[in-house]
Amino acid sequence: MIKFFRKIRQQLLSKNQVSKYLVYAFGEIILVVIGILIALGINNLNQQRINKNIEQIYLQGLKEEFQTSKIKLEELIQVNQGNIDGAKSILTFVADPNNSPEEKEFSELLYQSFSSDIAFNPNNSLLNEMINSGNLKILSNSELRRLLTNWISTLEDIKRQENELDIQREHVLNEFRTEGNSLQTILKQVGVYQQLGIPTVRKEQSNLKLLSSTEFENNILMFILASHATGDAHYLPLMREMDQILNLIQKEIE
Repeated sequence: MIKFFRKIRQQLLSKNQVSKYLVYAFGEIILVVIGILIALGINNLNQQRINKNIEQIYLQGLKEEFQTSKIKLEELIQVNQGNIDGAKSILTFVADPNNSPEEKEFSELLYQSFSSDIAFNPNNSLLNEMINSGNLKILSNSELRRLLTNWISTLEDIKRQENELDIQREHVLNEFRTEGNSLQTILKQVGVYQQLGIPTVRKEQSNLKLLSSTEFENNILMFILASHATGDAHYLPLMREMDQILNLIQKEIE
């Protein structure tokens, strides 16, 4: 087609028909422009197809990460609730001095409630890579992008609450760093001494007198309050947010 226009252009110029030449020259320019636009359109379609493939890869990876993180959070919620239940059981003995537990039962409650720290460690390697590289923009769903962007700051808020809970847990554990109470008794009663092969260094000392300590009671209460705040005000909303993210991811996966 372009060769055809060039031939006509040469004929028109030879006959000195300038006005007709301009018309054909304009037509030739239009053809070139159309060709460029078609090429750009093809390139855009190819790039869109490439971005779509990359988006699907990211979505699959994010789905796996958040599913793994959800399992971790579910387990952590159970551990936190177990700690709360154990601490509440201790308070029932504090409230009723006539209902004193056996040393073994008291040791098991203490070990159950305060031996495990609470820390949510989600799988965020892919999400961090997407944020740091700027590839989060590849995700076409704007609501999903918003939730993923806010996810990191939400985790920082969770970490602050977990630090507060750890402080309250340490206050209880500090009771067994004093001369009057015995960590050895707890570890022996729950079988940790036997498992680790730790030698007994002195006669076993009872910890039951802690049940009449106001300081111990206050520390338990503060621990329960911090544990409830961690679970109800942080972990449960976080679980709902994770479900929302996973639902949006699933909708975008083809």
